[in-house]
Amino acid sequence: MSSAASAALGLLGMSALAGLLVTAAVTPAIAVTGMAANSGISLFEGIPGYLDVGELSEKTDIYATRSDGSTVLLASFFDENREEVGWDQINQFVKDAAVAGEDPRFYEHNGVDLQGTTRAVLNEFVIGGDTQGGSSITQQYVKNVLINNGVREATTQEEKDAAYEAATESSGNAGITRKLKEMKYAIALEKKYSKDDILRGYLNIASFGGRVYGIESAAQYYYGGKHAADLTLPEAASLIAIVNHPEKFRLDQPDSETNGVNTVDDAGNVVPYKANKERRDYILGEMLKTKKITQEDYDAAVATPITPAITEPSTGCQTAQNASYFCDYVKNVILNEFDDPATPDVNEGRQRLASGGLQIFTTLDVDLQDRAQGTIIENVPYTDDRFDVGAAAVTVQPGTGRILAMAQNKTYSQDPDVLNADPTTDAINFSTDFAYGGSSGFQPGSTFKVFTLGEWLNEGHSLRETFNGARRTFTSFPGLCDGSTWKGSFNPLNDDATTANNAVDATKYSVNSSFMAMAQQLQLCGVKNTAQAFGVKRADGLELGQRYAWNDDGTPTLNPDGSQALDPSATFQPSAVLGTEEVSPLTMATAFAGIANNGLACTPVAIDRIVDSQGNEITPPQTTCTQAVTPEVAHAMEYAMMQTFNGGTASASNTGSGVEHIGKTGTTDNAFDTWMVGASTKAATAVWVGNLTGGDARQNLRKVSFDSGAAATARHRMWRALMMLADEKYGGDDFPAPDESAFKQVLVDVPQVSGLSLEAAKQAIEAAGFVFEDGGQQDSSLPAGQVSGTDPSGQAGKGSTIRVFTSNGQGVTVPDLTGLTQQEAKQALDQVGLKLGGNGGNLPGAVVVSQSAGAGSGAKRGDTITVQYGTPDAGGTGGTGGNGGNGGTGG
Repeated sequence: MSSAASAALGLLGMSALAGLLVTAAVTPAIAVTGMAANSGISLFEGIPGYLDVGELSEKTDIYATRSDGSTVLLASFFDENREEVGWDQINQFVKDAAVAGEDPRFYEHNGVDLQGTTRAVLNEFVIGGDTQGGSSITQQYVKNVLINNGVREATTQEEKDAAYEAATESSGNAGITRKLKEMKYAIALEKKYSKDDILRGYLNIASFGGRVYGIESAAQYYYGGKHAADLTLPEAASLIAIVNHPEKFRLDQPDSETNGVNTVDDAGNVVPYKANKERRDYILGEMLKTKKITQEDYDAAVATPITPAITEPSTGCQTAQNASYFCDYVKNVILNEFDDPATPDVNEGRQRLASGGLQIFTTLDVDLQDRAQGTIIENVPYTDDRFDVGAAAVTVQPGTGRILAMAQNKTYSQDPDVLNADPTTDAINFSTDFAYGGSSGFQPGSTFKVFTLGEWLNEGHSLRETFNGARRTFTSFPGLCDGSTWKGSFNPLNDDATTANNAVDATKYSVNSSFMAMAQQLQLCGVKNTAQAFGVKRADGLELGQRYAWNDDGTPTLNPDGSQALDPSATFQPSAVLGTEEVSPLTMATAFAGIANNGLACTPVAIDRIVDSQGNEITPPQTTCTQAVTPEVAHAMEYAMMQTFNGGTASASNTGSGVEHIGKTGTTDNAFDTWMVGASTKAATAVWVGNLTGGDARQNLRKVSFDSGAAATARHRMWRALMMLADEKYGGDDFPAPDESAFKQVLVDVPQVSGLSLEAAKQAIEAAGFVFEDGGQQDSSLPAGQVSGTDPSGQAGKGSTIRVFTSNGQGVTVPDLTGLTQQEAKQALDQVGLKLGGNGGNLPGAVVVSQSAGAGSGAKRGDTITVQYGTPDAGGTGGTGGNGGNGGTGG
């Protein structure tokens, strides 16, 4: 006797033991073989009696919320397109069709249909005929549960394939063992669950062809988005027909020769989906036999042609339409934040997306997202023959970090063929960092200056404190992060001839030389630290100032562990003050949200809620809020940044809504990148428009226009449109006024430079932080060419202009003439080249009591010094009185 026959008898023997097979069911097989079933009994006894029904592999859905509270599905992710539903969410036609077609005695047996099993085993293993369906619905459910459990526990594709093969093995002893296992588990399940629960589980787990699993997803996929509860009788029977042989009877292959839209019957008539219809009509006939439907129902149903309306499920972020890049960001949040570093070969986040059945409710504001994408479409083309144009807009909520909008001027795709063929598509999310969307970021230009403003205030300087904002060559900056001083030569251009000698005007007009003058009085590392306190980092994930190391041949320099090494010579340079570190628009929007939130910076979040397939809440990644600067510093920053809308560089972005805004523009060298970043107390928006690629193909945006207007001002048009809606929806509070101390003027001593050369005086004046101005020559007793004085002298505000005068060599010092007689006074003046004026000196006892130029003052050689005379017993004699006139009375 063959081993297969022996095993078959063992199978029947086990059916008898486990299911109390009646002798009549076993005897025919034994009669044929004449052998016992000891081998099968041993196998059966070794199988556990309990099956853990694990969670089904279900699709993950990502939602946005409308203003009225309703949700809109953005996208789904799945390995198996399945949505589990309850008993009452499945049409009765579906339940009756499943029982009629797959297991007519389902409600009668205890998990194993003895009649069907005996027939199938005898045919397959004893007679040697074709495989016949003998498994009960419960057994089929068991098989699918084993597949589901094995695949879910697998960590690699190879493990998944092996798990599937083990759960579906149909040949030899392995096949018999599998069948025995299914039988024993089926009997155990029937003891634990009701028939209705098992049928519901079966309908939720069954395959309906391709990646479609479960009756709900099948109804939606094959019949135009219908729910399982709304299926008609012929639709229900047609779907259940698929379960019998998913690949043979599926309805999404219209070109199939045996089951397509143009298949024909034996008479040559076109019968759409002929194979499925034959199986469907068989099921309908079985339903009629069991009186689940009437003859009228049957006749109408079999006469109904099969007309599927395939509705492709949401498979990935390309279905999220204008929110595709935000969806991609959410996907990467799950991949990054839910991944366990302890298991490097498995990404738990990816597993959750593909099979976890999560319901993810995001922070996206549908109205703002529509406006963001709409204003990009209106203002920036998706492609431009002149250069590789890019644009992005991001809005973040201050105080929560919730991302409200994220859009760019491309159509999302991850398909390499589409990306290669269509330049309007892109897989990279311009708004985010590399780890969350693949972007290496863009230079933020002058928008980065706000962090120098913050550090200026942090270190005790004031908004109105003056400094020398004139353009010049800067040769040193103190306070690098290693404690050293930067030495070199840096002379950045200003955008125009505007000068600014205080922080308010420097911010309002965005004057490069003014911010470099501010930075020169600060710790350069402090500027970096202030930026990082607001969450600013490089888009490649490194700290500001860090760079990766590269070999001469362009390959990355690697550490011993295989990671890319850092360039040890890289540091936060003075040029970074003007925005040369590549960052993402999301980073800048988040930082400005922190400034608008009284200096409390909150990390960005994209997910409000996550619910698992069992309805349990899963804590999503949370925002972390940190006081980046004190509220007092933040209020002073806000004051300066508000001025940009009041005749400053952000004036073109005014919304006219009455809501106060802070803001800062940014334009990089040659206008390759343009930015507008600003915020109310309720919403912060960053808009970037620029070149996506570098090299010679880059375009100066000030030299080109789009259909909407000048390319360099598209940022203003977009920011204004987006923030007008944000102001309308969320409003905004007035920004708190800064403390009076924020406006204090700081006075410092003007250097004493008299007697120095003009060049030495200039160096001393500028070293003290003042602006030098040559005041020309003046009369002085000092030698010609020497500095004779300054205006002002004493003290002045740092950065004030100091006029410096030099001696013309014609000056003399006026001697003290008081108490001298007329003759003595004349002799003293003659000695220094001055003339004596005044009458009354010839009176008896008359001496000089006053003089027109004070003693020690300067006068030009040849000038007349007029004096008054008096006597010890009388008042002074009028210096200009005529002969014999009285000068006045005594005191």
